[in-house]
Order: sequence, then structure tokens, then C-alpha cells
Amino acid sequence: QVQLVESGGGLVQAGGSLRLSCTASGRTISSLAMGWFRQAPGKEREFVAVINWGVGRTYYADSVKGRFTVSRDNAKSTVYLQMNSLKPEDTAVYYCAGGSTPPWTVVTGADAYDYWGQGTQVTVSS
Repeated sequence: QVQLVESGGGLVQAGGSLRLSCTASGRTISSLAMGWFRQAPGKEREFVAVINWGVGRTYYADSVKGRFTVSRDNAKSTVYLQMNSLKPEDTAVYYCAGGSTPPWTVVTGADAYDYWGQGTQVTVSS
């Protein structure tokens, strides 16, 4: 079993940056794909970014491509989401998730992920 805890959320002005962290306990994340999702009020949870566990391949939603960067430090059991040039539409609760997917794949569907954090709020003011 894996427990995931996100941190780093907060209030930032448009154009600003935040770095989210997701720290795992219970087992290593070195063989898990690690994804980030978000859910805005009144909207469904949506995929943001993923980093697989084979070669560290990354994939991003079009809405964040070029602004967000996902990375992982397996030795620290931590995954990061660097968010730059933030926009008001990025406001949401951000969740990290871990999934036991094949190492050569990047998976964007929430159903593929086995472990979820409790979420951290990101609010971007205009």
C-alpha cells in the first residue's frame, strides 16, 4: 500500500509559479507511474501530467504543455509538478496518483491509477 501526500499549493497571482510535491510512504514509487490530476469546482477531475517509471517519459495535457514540468526523485519517493505562468483557469485541487502500469507507457486515465493523495488547493488570482 502506498500513501501519497501532496504539498506546495497556495494562492498565487496570474503569471506566477508554484511547485507541488507529492511524497510517498509505504512502498517505493520507483516502479509506479506517477500522475497529476486536478479538479476545479463544478468540473470533472482531469489529467494534467504523468511521468512513467521506465525511462521517465513525460506527457502533458495540452492546457499545461510548455508551462508545467513533472519530475521525480525516486530516492526521496517524491514527485514534483513545477507550474509556471499560472493562469486563473489553473485554479483547482491538484491530486497526485500512482499506478502500476507498464514501464513504457504513459497513462492519462484516472481509472488506471491505484493510489491517490488527498489533494492540495491551488488558487490563481487574476
